[in-house]
Amino acid sequence: MIPSNDYIYIERVLNGDLAAYTHLVNKYKNMAYTVALKIMRNTEDAEDTTQEAFIKAYQQLHSFEKKSKFSTWLYTIVYRTAIYNARKNQIKTQQINEEVTFEYESYENDFLKTQDHQKYVKHAIDRLSEKEGLLISLFYINENSIAEIKTITGLSESNIKVKLFRARKKLKRELKTLLKHEINTLL
Repeated sequence: MIPSNDYIYIERVLNGDLAAYTHLVNKYKNMAYTVALKIMRNTEDAEDTTQEAFIKAYQQLHSFEKKSKFSTWLYTIVYRTAIYNARKNQIKTQQINEEVTFEYESYENDFLKTQDHQKYVKHAIDRLSEKEGLLISLFYINENSIAEIKTITGLSESNIKVKLFRARKKLKRELKTLLKHEINTLL
């Protein structure tokens, strides 16, 4: 079921209102970028991939069948574009200590509300594998359902659940390590 607000904007775009697409881009650009960044591991490539995915989505908007949420359809395009681009650019290198940004927009956990906690969670997620970081981001930060993640990634529901379980354990260990290190530096 599509949120009615998205449906209105999609219809406006399909009827020739190009400015309506700007609303959809602004609404979903942060998580789209996060999905691309988890695959690309490089801010410039993630930005290019996100832009490319939004162009593809715009060009294929007429084929959107409204069987899932628009965001799920869009993130699937972003994910597949990122996978394709990552494979195409495998020979590229990346700086070791490159800074990346991560948006925690819709997450309501009190732990994430302070800047310091966000920094530790971001750092811990960045230490996970790209697939684990993507699943954690989609499920907990973007609050996608298992079914939506299945559509986006092509993984089976049981595989997603197992990977999320393992990723949570690793994330917990990473946070303990990071926080223990931080406490030791304060003493």
